[in-house]
Amino acid sequence: MRKTPKGLRLHIAIFGRRNAGKSSLLNILTQQNVSIVSDTPGTTTDPVEKPMELLPIGPVLFIDTAGLDDIGALGKLRVRKSYKAFERADIILLVTEANKWGKYEEKVLEEAKKRDTPVLVVLNKVDIFKPDVKVKERLEKRKIPYVKTCCSLSCSWDTTAEVKREIIKLLPPDWIAQKSILGDIIGPGDLVILVIPIDKEAPKGRLILPQQQSIRDILDKKALCLITNEKNLREALINLNIKPKLVITDSQAFKEVFATVPSDIPLTSFSILFARFKGDLDELVRGAKKIDELRQGDKILICEACTHHPIGDDIGRVKIPRWIKERIGGKIDFDVYTGHDFPEDVKQYKLIIHCGACTLNRKEMLSRIYEAKKQDIPITNYGVAIAYLHGELERAIDPFKRHKYISQIVFDSETSVL
Repeated sequence: MRKTPKGLRLHIAIFGRRNAGKSSLLNILTQQNVSIVSDTPGTTTDPVEKPMELLPIGPVLFIDTAGLDDIGALGKLRVRKSYKAFERADIILLVTEANKWGKYEEKVLEEAKKRDTPVLVVLNKVDIFKPDVKVKERLEKRKIPYVKTCCSLSCSWDTTAEVKREIIKLLPPDWIAQKSILGDIIGPGDLVILVIPIDKEAPKGRLILPQQQSIRDILDKKALCLITNEKNLREALINLNIKPKLVITDSQAFKEVFATVPSDIPLTSFSILFARFKGDLDELVRGAKKIDELRQGDKILICEACTHHPIGDDIGRVKIPRWIKERIGGKIDFDVYTGHDFPEDVKQYKLIIHCGACTLNRKEMLSRIYEAKKQDIPITNYGVAIAYLHGELERAIDPFKRHKYISQIVFDSETSVL
């Protein structure tokens, strides 16, 4: 892993009308010709993403969207796709020509307010248009920060410095004090065992993202890391001269690993780690407990953040559906959504089962959880669901019960199989 993954970057979405200068602003901020710039309205079609290091902030992902005033049937599709960026944005840059303000700009502020996303208004093209005094007064009254910019090469340094300065002021608290994957559980010198199966879905010559990020987090905490597969786990445990602080397994090997690791050694899975790192573990646990309320003919939504090509016994498309059908004893229908696609209406589903979300930022995962809760649809994730289906959920979340990211969950003996 040579670059910071998208999911760990600050997501900055750029919104505005066609030809307001969104792409020009992105090119100046990144010092690259990332987006095509043209006087012709509607040049940007699909959202353009650009990862970069924005010092002194760190790793960010800029998302340049299509104009919100795009027209025609195709234009409406572009606008709909642009609005998806609201779910990912940690900060929004709203670009408008300095003398323009109307329903499009107000719509962006409205959508941002719904999601509690900070907005920086960029009054652009001040070399051509005089900023509207009423607009500035309105923004100041609503305490919405703004900058005056000129996205020509001669003004690029001033524009970059001013926008960067304001972005720093808007940084979300959870970005400034980012929690780590394992930092509240392990300390210097602790031993963590990672169980990583090498099966058909393991990428050739490398590890998957949650494994990479967990290893890095262990190293950052000056802890010890031992990596093995499920076949060699028993031998690895026998040869240790210190007791492991934690064992983390891939969900694929859940059953075998839980049977092998002694009950006095804390044990969880990568997917459960990411359930709390990227989402809301309490809510995902509650969602898993709804599995036993499913009935024949119900529909389940499977969501995968990445768009990998499924091979063989795919965890989301094959294994989890098979285990649930065996549990329910009847036919259950499954729909699969991948990437940033997430249905606006999920009322047709009785349950949503999400992947670990390692490629999403936390804002987008929390947005999906919020959307499910708003429509009163339970949501869980792969690791939590698999632990529940194998009767090991209580043990799998036990390492986190003493820590701030999950409350003490009370298991109702009448409704739980644990």
